[in-house]
Amino acid sequence: MDLDAYVAEHGGEWRRLEVLTGRARLDAGEIDELIALYQRATTQLSVLRSRCPDPALVGQLSQVVLRARSRLTDRRRPSWAAVARFATVGFPSAVYRAWPWWCGVATGFSLLSFFLMGYVAGNPDTASAFIGEEAAADLVDSGFAGYYTEFAAPTFAFHLWTHNAWLAAQCLAAGVLIVPVLYLLWQNALNIAVVGGVMVAYGRSDVFFGLITPHGLLELTGVFVAAGVGLRTGWAWISPPADLTRGQAVARAGREAVLVALGLVGVFAVAAGIEAFVTPAPLPVPFRVAVGAAVWLAFLAYVVLLGRCGTVTGDAVRGGPGT
Repeated sequence: MDLDAYVAEHGGEWRRLEVLTGRARLDAGEIDELIALYQRATTQLSVLRSRCPDPALVGQLSQVVLRARSRLTDRRRPSWAAVARFATVGFPSAVYRAWPWWCGVATGFSLLSFFLMGYVAGNPDTASAFIGEEAAADLVDSGFAGYYTEFAAPTFAFHLWTHNAWLAAQCLAAGVLIVPVLYLLWQNALNIAVVGGVMVAYGRSDVFFGLITPHGLLELTGVFVAAGVGLRTGWAWISPPADLTRGQAVARAGREAVLVALGLVGVFAVAAGIEAFVTPAPLPVPFRVAVGAAVWLAFLAYVVLLGRCGTVTGDAVRGGPGT
């Protein structure tokens, strides 16, 4: 075994492993890199132990591997700094990196919903086939508006929060299978289209859009993000990057999906608060819509500004574009 050639070939990886091990904070890409380098270093250490007569080199690499293992198995308690980093870097960066996916979902969902809504509005018999004539008449008279005042606001908000969080969790968890996510999106698009189509057909489009817009902008965006990130996980299995195995690609996408899932809990809490307290409030429709639109735009700005900053910083540290 040519020891000098072996060290020259792998020494850069060992030094990089030391750098990552000693870094205070690692983003998702750096964690993946640390794991890959650690796995390779353990194999290389085994080779050196069996073929290398240099105990100093074996001891040095053993220390590097042990420190990396300790870093990977570290179970430090979460701190407020970690929470702040998650809110300002982890979550917005994960959402930002997945923007082509959730923007694509948003576009497809919106086009499908408005197409079906227009069809139902132009063909009232279609709505009757879905929900029945009496249900359609009740929906127009009081059912749709009454939905937002049927329960006490705090109870209603908690119900909405848990329902939407569960829907997002299903999209994220089932993303690797793809089809369940598409089915959930279809169900929601069809529900919105039928209700909206009935309201439009009976001349109550102002009531429908006036009530659904304040909370729907943020709520649906959260669903789109969950579905997009879930589908990206499925695509990582179908077509992994060239530098990763299929398992590694899915693991990386899955870790980002967990970040998104945690962040969306807060997003849906805000959306539920708007739906329970703002949507049914006896305020002018333009004001209620403005409140919902302001919160929605604030979320998009949060994702774009902080997410882009976090992604660019992570790319600069790694010396290449993010994935």
